[in-house]
Amino acid sequence: MGAPTDEPELVSRAARGEVPAYEELVRRYQGIAHRTAFLIAGDAQADDAAQAAFVKAYRALGRFDRSRPFRPWLLRIVVNEARNLRRAEARRAVLELRAAAAPDSAPGPEDEAAARERREALLVAVNRLDEADREVIGMRYFLELGEAETATALGVAVGTVKSRLSRALGRLRAVMEASADGV
Repeated sequence: MGAPTDEPELVSRAARGEVPAYEELVRRYQGIAHRTAFLIAGDAQADDAAQAAFVKAYRALGRFDRSRPFRPWLLRIVVNEARNLRRAEARRAVLELRAAAAPDSAPGPEDEAAARERREALLVAVNRLDEADREVIGMRYFLELGEAETATALGVAVGTVKSRLSRALGRLRAVMEASADGV
């Protein structure tokens, strides 16, 4: 396709029906779309949710406000699709998050085991939170979205993200402390 094209140009071309332009948008955002769907719907439904979101986004490009960024808009569709799939299956899956951050230096086996135990304890604690808390923590910290992107993806105001995040982190801290005390 040549030199990279900026997002607004790709969106405009895709809205005019240029399939290669939309394919480039899919390539750019398929990773974050899948991780977002994974966060909401779990591993079993992440692929289906992301794929359905890309199809819906393509069909809705004519209604997309091109003065706004594409990624948060797409992620909002992904969130909705993931929620819909989870509800359609009439199950509430336990959220499985993978901490994929690789350390800068090569740790020893003891360090790796300790880090693995901390990640597992954190994931167990996150999974004990309610859905709203898992979503806001997952988007903000596991997906590393900014507050504005998190707000758009969840369909709430930035102030709501801040307050939900503060309360969710407090509840996460309480769950972690209770687990450490053996409760």
